[in-house]
Amino acid sequence: MTTNEINEELLAQFVIAAHSDVERVRALLAEHPALLNERYAKYDETALEAASHMGNRAIAEYLLAAGAPLTICAAAMLGRRDAVETFLRGDPELALSSGAHGIPLMFHAALGGNVALAELLLEYGGGEQIAGALHGAVWYSRLEMAEWLLQHGAELGRPNFQGKTPLEAAQERGDTAMVALLERYATPQRA
Repeated sequence: MTTNEINEELLAQFVIAAHSDVERVRALLAEHPALLNERYAKYDETALEAASHMGNRAIAEYLLAAGAPLTICAAAMLGRRDAVETFLRGDPELALSSGAHGIPLMFHAALGGNVALAELLLEYGGGEQIAGALHGAVWYSRLEMAEWLLQHGAELGRPNFQGKTPLEAAQERGDTAMVALLERYATPQRA
């Protein structure tokens, strides 16, 4: 199948699968290799971008191994600090970039949990994105990252796309360690 023969329905299946279904991604890509780097117009994202904003390392690594070009958001989610630094050296303004759906780069870094990478983004001016990145750390129970974000201005009351605060999301998941951390930061410290 050539790029011209890819239909939107097939592309939609591929990009949607890239959010969470590695076996479906493998099957579709094996049958239709031209899907790899195609952008699904309705969601304005590629399969790699879908895997990246979902924190789906297995799918992202599979797509990269198949030849998808590494993006700064995928590198951040995968915790590849050196790759992110290479991107930033080429264009420091990328520290404030976003991936699919306008999801900030710092959120991708929070999904990956690499604090040194988050510090690198901060050094390059990516601090404006800290406020909402806490949800990425909560989603994958990245305690060290969550604490770093809280120490650098993450907002405890900022709702996610479901209208839940980080604390509510952690409680719903039964993540007692994350709940304890968030409650500690929510409680005013006494002198």
